[in-house]
Parts: sequence; C-alpha cells; structure tokens
Amino acid sequence: MSASDDPRRVHFQSPEYLVDRLDAIAELFDKDRTDLLVEAIREYIEDTADSETFQELVATKYYDDQLEFETVKQLVGAETAQRLRLLKADLEDEPLDLAAPDDVDVYDGDATAVEPAADDEQ
Repeated sequence: MSASDDPRRVHFQSPEYLVDRLDAIAELFDKDRTDLLVEAIREYIEDTADSETFQELVATKYYDDQLEFETVKQLVGAETAQRLRLLKADLEDEPLDLAAPDDVDVYDGDATAVEPAADDEQ
C-alpha cells in the first residue's frame, strides 16, 4: 500500500436522510458505510474526470496558469496531463519568424490538369 493509499479521516456533514439511506443500503449489502462512501466517491471522480466538459475546464485553467501541472495530473491522469503540458508549451512558444511567401508560381508554369476517365465518375 503506497502512502497515497493510506486512509485519511474525513469529517463532513450530510443531510440526515442521506445518511439514513446510506446506512440502509450498507445493511442490505452487508457492507460498511465507509466502504460505500469511498466507492461512491471513486465512481464520481472517475465519471467526472472522463467528462469532456471537465477536461476542457482543466485545460483552460492550466493554460491560464490557474492550475499547476501536478494538480492537472491528479485531475485527468498522467497521460492527458502530459499531452496538455506539451500543447501548452507549443502555445507559449514564439511563432517562427518566417517571411511571408512570395507570389511565386510553385509549378513554374508546368502544371498539368488531370481529366477523370468516364468510368471513374460516379
């Protein structure tokens, strides 16, 4: 078990009717209330992290320097976070200092038109 898997006590308040329902479900499945809460939180986090809207929000806040890379990694996973880091680096790069293209005929006047054969038309 890694340090991040170590249990941490969390205290929060909930409407009584939710706790009563949770306890009834826990009793029905012969489970502990805490196990059901952890499972529900895990499922919520996974569903949220997979949401396109959530990922767009994370990306926007990361690009605007409102989120650190490590936080992004926790929110969307290492692979997506790395992709966002690479895209952010591309966005932050100075554009290449290229001269505008000249009006040059790249075909040097030797362009050939191709007419489709009658059997190629559909």
